[in-house]
Amino acid sequence: MDTLLRLLVAIGIALLVTAAAALVLHLVLRTIARRERWAAVLSRRTKHPFRSMLLVALTWAAFAASVPRNAEAYPWRDEVSHAFLIVTIAVGCWLACEIAIFLEDLGLHRYRVDVPDNRVARRIRTQVLIIRRLTVAVLVIIAVGAILLTFPGVEAAGASVLASAGLISVVAGLAAQSTLGNVFAGMQLAFSGSIRVDDVVVVEQQWGRIEEITLTYVVVHLWDDRRFVLPSTYFTSTPFENWTRTGSELLGAVEFDLDWRISPTEMRTELDRILGTSTIWDGRTKVLQVTEAVGGLVRVRILVSARDAGGLFDLRCYVREEMVEWVQREHPDALPRQRVQVTQGREAVGKARPRTEEQDASLFREGDERSALFTGPIQTSGIRPEDVPPAR
Repeated sequence: MDTLLRLLVAIGIALLVTAAAALVLHLVLRTIARRERWAAVLSRRTKHPFRSMLLVALTWAAFAASVPRNAEAYPWRDEVSHAFLIVTIAVGCWLACEIAIFLEDLGLHRYRVDVPDNRVARRIRTQVLIIRRLTVAVLVIIAVGAILLTFPGVEAAGASVLASAGLISVVAGLAAQSTLGNVFAGMQLAFSGSIRVDDVVVVEQQWGRIEEITLTYVVVHLWDDRRFVLPSTYFTSTPFENWTRTGSELLGAVEFDLDWRISPTEMRTELDRILGTSTIWDGRTKVLQVTEAVGGLVRVRILVSARDAGGLFDLRCYVREEMVEWVQREHPDALPRQRVQVTQGREAVGKARPRTEEQDASLFREGDERSALFTGPIQTSGIRPEDVPPAR
């Protein structure tokens, strides 16, 4: 009873100390957060793991101080202490992961992606996100290894494990070949710069933005709010289009097939007016050219530019609509036409006259006579012996 009472008192003290320490730390970080934004982020990230870590550590210390080392009276003391050790390692791994994520977020805070020229920021964000996942994976592996080493007998089995490590690595490599390929491909994508988070890409004839890059797959947010999930090896082995590789500015074309009566000069004047009233056009490119004039139609191509892919699509639609209305309103004679020339031949051409029975009979009779020349008996009368050539 004395031991149980001491244990309860020690656990109560541990709870009070945990609450007091958490309150003091919260007030300190709250005071700093009034001047520094990172303090609020740190408090939000580490609040729960820090309190859990402190509570487990103090409770373990209270248990160790209250329960004496007596194997006969307290045979369960070592098992409980072992459980406290495992929980401490797990909570410590949780706290370390949150601190690592906080430090990475602190570095990302200086690189904003909500600005027009965010190519460097998107590259840094992609690399940091991959490093974050690697860091968390390494910390979890270390924690699991530390927990396994706390069990008796694991140290003795280490020699046999190391002896068979070569064979196991070969088997594991063959079994997880595709997975490891995706992992290395994800790391290559993160540090090569071929794609970054928020890049505009065209994959499998689908237009979208890179939403997430992991160690094994890439998520593409398509224009119609669908998500296209592709393995990381796809972007290292298959050609794809990256519209924001070096910059977000893009060129787009609008084409028209019009009649020869259209005036390209007047169309250029109208294009100047349309782009002058547009807030999407970035002012870099404005070209109107006649690219083809064959087959009875004139093909007019307009090149315009915008700050990003979404703005370019809207700008092309806007220019197309305004030009269609202008042609209908100002030059209806320039609308595309198909010219067909219809001619009527002589009346006798193409008319079949019915044949009479006498004509059909004479036709077949003449045919029978011609056939008899080739299939009838050979006439030998009138042939003299001297006309026959001698046999050789």
